[in-house]
Amino acid sequence: MSEAIGPGDLVICVNVAPNHGSGRPVPLVAGESYRIIGVMEFACPCGRSDALLDIGVDFAWCQTRFRLLPKPKAQARTRRVSAPKEFEPVG
Repeated sequence: MSEAIGPGDLVICVNVAPNHGSGRPVPLVAGESYRIIGVMEFACPCGRSDALLDIGVDFAWCQTRFRLLPKPKAQARTRRVSAPKEFEPVG
């Protein structure tokens, strides 16, 4: 997953299991989306991922806790152009 993601991408939290090393509860919320600040190419101690994600909450999290959200597709919009109204002079 580390090749497909980068800073600025949105991910959704899918795993709020306790911290791998300490066993403490995590401050993440299942189903919440987070914006990636940075990707650190460092193997997680759990052995399931090759990168840690910095999302601005605590330090860095195993990428297996998240799934990448699809990027929104650009949609063409037609815009109305406003023209000034013309008035006839009253004489």
